[in-house]
Amino acid sequence: MISDLYAYLFLYYFFLIFSTIVITSYIILGIVSIFETISYFRRNSFVSYKSILASPFSPSISILAPCYNEGLNIVDNVRSLMSLHYVNYQVIIINDGSKDDSLERLIKVYNLETVKYPINPKIKTAQIRGIYKSKNPVFEKLIVIDKENGGKADALNAGLNFSNSEYVACIDVDCMLIEDALQKMVKPFLERTDKKVIATGGVIRIANNCRIENGKLMEVNMPKKLIERYQIIEYLRSFLLGRMAWSRLNGLLIISGAFGMFDRRVMIDAGGYDVNTVGEDMEIIVRMRKFMQDNNRKYKIAYIPDPLCWTEAPDNLKTLQLQRNRWTRGTIETLRKHRKLFMNPKYGYLGMLSYPYWLIYERLAPIVEVIGLLFLGYLYYLGALNWLYAWSFIIVAYLFSITFSMAAILSEELTYRQYTKKGDALKLLVVALIEPFTFHIFTLYSALRGNFDYYTKKKGKWGDMVRKGLGS
Repeated sequence: MISDLYAYLFLYYFFLIFSTIVITSYIILGIVSIFETISYFRRNSFVSYKSILASPFSPSISILAPCYNEGLNIVDNVRSLMSLHYVNYQVIIINDGSKDDSLERLIKVYNLETVKYPINPKIKTAQIRGIYKSKNPVFEKLIVIDKENGGKADALNAGLNFSNSEYVACIDVDCMLIEDALQKMVKPFLERTDKKVIATGGVIRIANNCRIENGKLMEVNMPKKLIERYQIIEYLRSFLLGRMAWSRLNGLLIISGAFGMFDRRVMIDAGGYDVNTVGEDMEIIVRMRKFMQDNNRKYKIAYIPDPLCWTEAPDNLKTLQLQRNRWTRGTIETLRKHRKLFMNPKYGYLGMLSYPYWLIYERLAPIVEVIGLLFLGYLYYLGALNWLYAWSFIIVAYLFSITFSMAAILSEELTYRQYTKKGDALKLLVVALIEPFTFHIFTLYSALRGNFDYYTKKKGKWGDMVRKGLGS
């Protein structure tokens, strides 16, 4: 009996302390993010990017876009990439062994032909089957690499080998960039600072139900499906109330694989993308940071809150579960691979703050939450549940969740305000109110499935996502 009492007290205080620290950390990050976002918005509202656009000395950029079975979107998305407002860039599409007609569509629409192209294979990749360029000089910026399937990371490494640019912008080919995206993303690299900028990340927005014509965003609309609206709230929280704060603290461990810009030399020196992980976007950032600190070089990773990139989000539970499962496995792989960083003072903020936070509150939090719910259920079964404690815990967690979501919506409304139609803000508020008891449960399940699949060695690579096409 005494041992049972001690176990009960241990779990009681563990969950209480864990929850208190989680809530406190989120509040601090949220406050920092709101002020940082508003500050950035005010600093850059009247910035003219024409000097970057017009200058022949603007640094060269290669856009690397891996493609796997993207036939529905590929033509329009390439058209979008070819119409960006920047003076010195190229578009490298890497067809990673697609089984659909992606390559055939590109060849037909852009009048491509095979060419001999100089290769400097600094990173080993799957076999290259052919290099294509257009006969039409209008599309001289476009290069298409056709290769054997090796996964997204391998495709990006192939693009790194072909690029000679100073910077590379790595994107998902199903994403659509706004016209001045490159100008805004390259700006942090050009600003005077005592720290070398090695990467810049940007906010990702959901394009479902938006009107897109000829690869351009014409009208932003609220998605029709509830599952898509849940993801809008989630993205707002993650990007506006999470990564902005970590950028301020120079503690970012991830830049979304949908759109990020990197110093190409540092990427190659760090070894390129890891082909043995499904979370290559997180792993490359951790490794680049570790490389810089191992070589005693001052650096920073910048973050841009502008809505520069729009992507098609999953619109069904099966596809969404596969996506979140993959995210969980990628996080586990990266943290395990770089576990020597944990509480290692040699790596400063990276080892003493960022890594422990991601391990405890991103990696372990879903597991702890499920164990807490099971603990409450077990106490109820024994008839030993303290209802005052249980309801207080649930109410505090619920109020905090909706408050955090509403803060993200408010931050969006005070800055970029993309959803401007009558009733849009109200729709998001309604979603925020019901999300803790609906979508959040689903994300917990996906995280648990990700853990199970990781430890049972179910480590697939890309995972198929059925596209409907942007603007469809």
